[in-house]
Amino acid sequence: MKQKSNLSGRDVYVVDGNRTPFLKAKDVGSFTASDLAVAAGIPLLNRQPFAPSALDEVIIGSAMPGPDEANIARVIALRLGCGDKVPAFTVMRNCASGMQALDNAALQISSGRSNLILAGGTDAMSHAPLLFNQKMASWLGRWFGAKGIGQRMGLLTQFRPSYLAPVIALLRGLSDPIVGMNMGQTAEKVAFRFGITREQMDTFASESHKRLALAYEEGRMHEVSPIIDYKGRVYAQDDGIRPDSSPEKLSKLKPFFDKKYGMVTAGNSSQITDGACLLILASAEAVKKYKLEVIGRIVDSQWAALDPSQMGLGPVHAATPIMQRNNMTPDDFDCWEINEAFAAQVLGCVAAWDDEEYCRTQLGLKQPIGSPSLDKLNKDGGAIAAGHPIGASGARIVLHVLESLKQTNGSHGMAAICIGGGQGGAMYVERVTKLKESAEVKA
Repeated sequence: MKQKSNLSGRDVYVVDGNRTPFLKAKDVGSFTASDLAVAAGIPLLNRQPFAPSALDEVIIGSAMPGPDEANIARVIALRLGCGDKVPAFTVMRNCASGMQALDNAALQISSGRSNLILAGGTDAMSHAPLLFNQKMASWLGRWFGAKGIGQRMGLLTQFRPSYLAPVIALLRGLSDPIVGMNMGQTAEKVAFRFGITREQMDTFASESHKRLALAYEEGRMHEVSPIIDYKGRVYAQDDGIRPDSSPEKLSKLKPFFDKKYGMVTAGNSSQITDGACLLILASAEAVKKYKLEVIGRIVDSQWAALDPSQMGLGPVHAATPIMQRNNMTPDDFDCWEINEAFAAQVLGCVAAWDDEEYCRTQLGLKQPIGSPSLDKLNKDGGAIAAGHPIGASGARIVLHVLESLKQTNGSHGMAAICIGGGQGGAMYVERVTKLKESAEVKA
């Protein structure tokens, strides 16, 4: 019996989307996570025929908001002029937080609870906090609880310089506490499992830079709006692109995560960046009410889990059930986006879909489902060139699939992402420019 889509209620339409350039995390960046989301949201909302206060909700994915951005979605909603009466909430699913926000929004609309939602993701990874270690935190607790100068003098004699060693939140966030591995080490495992070579990784990474550079050169990155920092500097595109990248240049970089035996380097991994991406999702009723144009429809979505030590294969486990539910194969999609956490990880997903043993033992398939054509996969590059602000990437790949379908006159697209902790997410979108004839709307 055919399973229903995870979005089996009302149709969910994508009205529009916008993102900031993704900026390399250098020192502390010029923009906080909420700054970036507001920068993405202002031009997006300004070109709509409805006021920001007409939104039913704002849902934002963010993996590491700053200390002054508790429930960052509400901060963003108020800064965008949505008013006091538009509720907002924040979601966090590591690398897929932005896609999780879109999925939450789609479920709200599909169920009939909402009609018009601003959703997406943001992170300023350069603002990731430095934390006190437990010894320092314990000492400070005793210090603030001390009574009188005598107790404090005693505590001073107990203080050790080692207490000042910080806990770097960004590094902890990119490590898995269950398997004791960082994300780069999990990519090494995927590469070993499928025999992916260093040359293949570097070639894939170089191609990512060239494809994204060409997309900007040809004026095809319509979803990116320039931003200006407080010093008047203009950022018009992702600033980590290296158009002159080549496998030969990348081959000179040393392994970063397994320095003795590894193959994963900084050059064939995604870049640590700051950025935001927002989309507007609507029901048919809202589209009709505000006479909105639409760029696509969210057809289906899926979340999956697997061994955390091989988290990079998460897209395989999430996208495959969607294809099964909709009686489709990878070739039926005109555009594929798999977030490039690591070249080894994307190449590993391609290999897994073609591997009989993996499809049988891990996916429960009688035969390999086959992999997406590399001509359809990340046609305009990916996170290796653009960067991977954790909270925003899941939204970015969904928006870019829709933009790519528009430019190529395609119909079906898949966006998939691996997630730290051993998970995967995928979203199937369809290019549409008008409501389905079956949609029941009230004028």
